[in-house]
Amino acid sequence: QVQLVESGGGLVQAGGSLRLSCAASGGTFSAYAMGWFRQAPGKEREFVAAISRGGFSTNYGDSVKGRFIISRDNAKNTAYLQMNSLKPEDTAVYYCAADKRAGIFDGGRIASTYDYWGQGTQVTVSS
Repeated sequence: QVQLVESGGGLVQAGGSLRLSCAASGGTFSAYAMGWFRQAPGKEREFVAAISRGGFSTNYGDSVKGRFIISRDNAKNTAYLQMNSLKPEDTAVYYCAADKRAGIFDGGRIASTYDYWGQGTQVTVSS
């Protein structure tokens, strides 16, 4: 059983940056593709970014492409989401998730393919 704990959320002004972290425990971190999703009040959960097990492949949602960067440090059992040029519409609870499926990284857009989820961290961007 993998436990995921997000941190790094907070309040930031539009145009600012935040870095989210997702610390994993209880499993072999390098065996999991990792993803970030977000959910704003009254909206469906949205794919943000995903990264392959080795970190060599990444994928981004259209709304964050060019502004956010996903990375991972398998030695530290941690995934990251660097968020730059933040906009008020980025305001949401951000969740990290782990996908234990073997095989080729498929981009990680589908939430139902993830096996483990963190509790989420709030990101609020003020205008």
